[in-house]
Amino acid sequence: MRDARVFLPLSFQQFHILLALADGPLHGYGVIRDVEERTAGDLRLGTGTLYTAIARLETIGLLEESGRRPAAKHDDERRKYYQLTALGRAVLEAETSRLETLVRYAHRKGIVGGPAWSRGK
Repeated sequence: MRDARVFLPLSFQQFHILLALADGPLHGYGVIRDVEERTAGDLRLGTGTLYTAIARLETIGLLEESGRRPAAKHDDERRKYYQLTALGRAVLEAETSRLETLVRYAHRKGIVGGPAWSRGK
């Protein structure tokens, strides 16, 4: 497997898309909803941004179309489901580690706080 660090840093859109897929396959609108819910609405991915990023992540091998689909009564065959590849998970883990290191340095310098959704708006 390629060294995950060569893909770093990820854009914040790429990071959030990969994070949305960490629990399993989702279709595009599912990714949009996951990101919006996780960030309490502070980050809303537009469809153009989402699908441009997904196409790039597919091209570089970090995600792929999933063969797993929900039961037919809960599915719409027009939807494409995406999942992380093994490399995609490794890159997500490497980026998370990189960000944690940056946050530790910021804390050592007396910087506290975080995104609005973590402070209970």
